[in-house]
Amino acid sequence: MIQEDTGTPDLLVRLEDKVAVITLNRPEARNAMSGEMNAALQKALYEAELDPQVGCIVLTGAGKGFCAGGDVKGMASSGDGTVGDNTIDGAIHRQRDNQRATAGKLFKMPKPTIASLPGAAAGAGLSLALACDLRIMSSNAFMTTAFAKVGFSGDYGGTYFMTQLIGSAKARELYFLSSRVGAEEALNLGLTNWICDPDELESKTMKIAKELANGPTVAYRYMKENLNRAMAGEVDECMDLEASHHIHCGQTEDHKNAVKAFVEKTEPVFKGR
Repeated sequence: MIQEDTGTPDLLVRLEDKVAVITLNRPEARNAMSGEMNAALQKALYEAELDPQVGCIVLTGAGKGFCAGGDVKGMASSGDGTVGDNTIDGAIHRQRDNQRATAGKLFKMPKPTIASLPGAAAGAGLSLALACDLRIMSSNAFMTTAFAKVGFSGDYGGTYFMTQLIGSAKARELYFLSSRVGAEEALNLGLTNWICDPDELESKTMKIAKELANGPTVAYRYMKENLNRAMAGEVDECMDLEASHHIHCGQTEDHKNAVKAFVEKTEPVFKGR
């Protein structure tokens, strides 16, 4: 079961109508990632994936920002990142583990994930947003890779997610030049699905999230796997996977009830079985 007590003020969690709302909560630092936040986020995502009461996950930021990425001021004081066992190999292992348990988990978990951006998503923060299935932005929010400005190549899967969403040439431009992408441009490029007025962001996000949370969860599980495989898979492999998942979903109670509701012109009620 997902726990609302995360053990740190840097991350807030609440469950509302089958929607797990996870809030990055360091507004004074534009919600830059801390060690405590990262550890709590890993735990919250793990719990959300396994909790049958969670049908959709919303990731957002407190205050006027989504997430500024890594804590650059903290980096300046901590050196090259080889803490703990004090080796490059140990640091690489920790980075890989952190990425897979956060961005990787958002992308691969068999439940819909939404990033709700009240403000800037930069660096690793942008990567977390792009790892989600869907994005909704406040009209005054913006995105930027930011990595080149601090001499980094990029992390948390952002190069993969952005390339898949908008193509290699534009992704290279945004990574090399660290340009700011406003909400309207993000919508035109396909980096976000919706934009809305700042005071409508939470209500619109929750409307979409609750619709997903109460949808056909078994079908979503296989739909998401199909879509993820299609991003890099060979066409016959993808079609074979679709076939097996489609037939499986046809045996579910949700499918049978939805067909009956369609014929009777009523709204289906999905039960996740």
